[in-house]
Amino acid sequence: MQKLSLDIPGKQYPIIIDQEAFNLAEIRSRLTAQKVMLVSDEHVAPLYLEPLRTELDGFEVHECVIAAGENHKNTHSWQKILNALAAHGFNRSDVLVAVGGGIVCDITGFAAASWMRGVDFVQVPTSLLAQIDASVGGKTGVNHAAGKNLIGAFHQPRAVLINIATLQTLPAREFNAGIGEAIKYAGINQPEFFTWLHDNRMAIKQQNKDALQHLISACCRFKAEIVRDDEKEQGVRALLNLGHTFGHAIENVSDYRYLHGEAVALGLVMAADLSVRLGHAEPELKAQFVELIEAFDLPHLLPNNYSPEQLLNAMRLDKKVQSGQHRLILMRGMGRAFVANDIAEKVIIETIRACSEGDSHDS
Repeated sequence: MQKLSLDIPGKQYPIIIDQEAFNLAEIRSRLTAQKVMLVSDEHVAPLYLEPLRTELDGFEVHECVIAAGENHKNTHSWQKILNALAAHGFNRSDVLVAVGGGIVCDITGFAAASWMRGVDFVQVPTSLLAQIDASVGGKTGVNHAAGKNLIGAFHQPRAVLINIATLQTLPAREFNAGIGEAIKYAGINQPEFFTWLHDNRMAIKQQNKDALQHLISACCRFKAEIVRDDEKEQGVRALLNLGHTFGHAIENVSDYRYLHGEAVALGLVMAADLSVRLGHAEPELKAQFVELIEAFDLPHLLPNNYSPEQLLNAMRLDKKVQSGQHRLILMRGMGRAFVANDIAEKVIIETIRACSEGDSHDS
């Protein structure tokens, strides 16, 4: 077992990473309330909720199971959790436990932030993407028809409890999607982590426990350091959006046919292309991302049935657009991300075309 800590003004909580089987006793030890709402989705709930309920003998335990999938990361699912809290008389002294992937983590956190203006919750992430990103840092929310994560709040969990063994139940596509978020950290400020990912790609794909322990702990540590310095995304935390402005637009125009980590991987390639196109980075930056993304069977070209104009329209609704100006995270090289303002839409269109099937050439 490995224990990290996220420290921000007025709040400290543990991030515990365990290689062994689902650690029910550790979850129990983190609950301070006698009334508990377990929140999961229809895919994860059959795997873990029954043994967790058994372990929580002596607590008053209730369950809320929401529909699985990004299309259900919406106010309807959020409202379902709130209705369950109301039906069972939950108050500020009670606690929610999110058991699932990034969508469950985000929605449960938002429900906890909303109910009575804030109650405790514990994150128990079961997907790689949730373990290295969604469960850490206190960003919670749901999607709106106009775009991804447009409704939400900052609300930190009481604890994040990660069990590597849960990854064994993931389909290969979902496991690989989590690597998209891991590669993001390398692009932000961890060039040596990029080298580690490249050198250990086979061990990671084979789910070697030691490799996964290092991968998850490294990503959680990187994120915790950034959140510690900028909890509410007023400065350096914006760098965590590397690849995400393009990625969120891809999710939106494709009606979430791409998993989040897949869209982020595509977004990283586009961010690298745009960085090169604007003269901030050398041409090999894009090639570096493409090689590693391909190694994890992630997409690096946008299908040509989505037009650059569609993506651009979706990007205009992104939270990071300020005063009508596109605000993107770009790079001056691997591990040297920065915030770029007022980027001309003509150049963004050129990048999208260069990263699309049938058009993958420099424009």
